[in-house]
Amino acid sequence: MFQIRIHGRGGQGVVTAAETLSVAAFLEDRYAQAFPSFGSERTGAPVVAFCRIDTREIRLREPVLNPDALIIQDPTLLHQVDMFSGLVPDGYILINTTRSFDALGVGEFVRGFHAEHLCTVPATEFALKHVGRPVPNAALLGGFAAATGQVSIESVAQALREKFSGAIAEGNVAAAREAYDFVQREIREASHAKAD
Repeated sequence: MFQIRIHGRGGQGVVTAAETLSVAAFLEDRYAQAFPSFGSERTGAPVVAFCRIDTREIRLREPVLNPDALIIQDPTLLHQVDMFSGLVPDGYILINTTRSFDALGVGEFVRGFHAEHLCTVPATEFALKHVGRPVPNAALLGGFAAATGQVSIESVAQALREKFSGAIAEGNVAAAREAYDFVQREIREASHAKAD
């Protein structure tokens, strides 16, 4: 089972991201579940959503305590919430930012992780460019597909088209594809740096 925890703020599409990711997994004939955990349900408040993907039926119902991947939609939460809690040692971290892990103040924490599992994605920029709104969720799903290989970018695109319609769907798909390509380049660079 592959478990994902998504952190963000109300209004950033955190819950939609988890649901869309689960649909992408369903489209690949796998089992998936997605559900949110709300504190105060207001725009800007911290929100967490969870997604599980497996080849067998998923019977767990509790929150994801030991994620295989973290998707962090809002980097301002990094020092407000213990979002790295329980992350497995070879886990993946995707952060919506243009800054490095060191510049974000978490470089020391991630030292022991695989460099190719650590991705920063300018997801808000991609969303503004393609959707016209600062909602980074679709772009981060594209980045997740590239980083983990858990779902294909085609399944992410199809799930986005099922969730949205028209220009909004196509804008989200374009943001996801650009993030997918961006993360693939980032992973190649990390692999080359590791080889040198």
